Amino acid sequence: MKILFVLTSHDELGDTGKKTGFWIEEFANPYYKLLDKGADITVATPKGGKAPIDPSSDTEDAQTEDTKRYKKDEAAQKVINNTEVLSKMKPEDYDAVFYPGGHGPLWDLSKDRDSIGLIESFNAAHKPIGFVCHAPAALKNVKTSDGKPLVKGKKVTGFTNSEEKAVQLTKVVPFLVEDMLKENGGIYSKAGDWEEYALVDGNLVTGQNPASSGLVAEKLYEMLN
Repeated sequence: MKILFVLTSHDELGDTGKKTGFWIEEFANPYYKLLDKGADITVATPKGGKAPIDPSSDTEDAQTEDTKRYKKDEAAQKVINNTEVLSKMKPEDYDAVFYPGGHGPLWDLSKDRDSIGLIESFNAAHKPIGFVCHAPAALKNVKTSDGKPLVKGKKVTGFTNSEEKAVQLTKVVPFLVEDMLKENGGIYSKAGDWEEYALVDGNLVTGQNPASSGLVAEKLYEMLN
């Protein structure tokens, strides 16, 4: 079972002067869930090399069992510090693709041509494609073979407008994930803020927020079996 993880290369939080990147928990939880089940995982980013960690996900109150495990796992840290270049990844080499969130994807993965083409290839091959929290941003410009938005008519979720408001970044982000999914014709639904919530529609699985990352990984694994 070969799974490709795609992380952001973007580390600037708009014009705030603050840093962003990927959310550690959203990488660590699915990474270990799938790794412990025997998955062979490759991690890629648009630029390759070190993937930026969102500092907000590295605070004491954001730590979980999985992030603590990551902090002690030199092999996993080496993977994050030496990611593959996304443009060199071949969809036919993998059984599924998974996108962890963090605010970074809003800026780069939402319009990255390699990422868009990759997701379209996985979808055309009916392979599982998973996204959590802000990562559904990567679906913004993804189309099906007939030119329609991939999420059109599909049950989807992602970081909610109210969750974005709670972290006070509504006016900083280039777009809101919930609004974008609805505008692209997705059948959007959500649970309460910060509650675990994930949806499967065909080969697409989406999760609402960091708390949903493990559930997305479990559903992705079920789809592969």
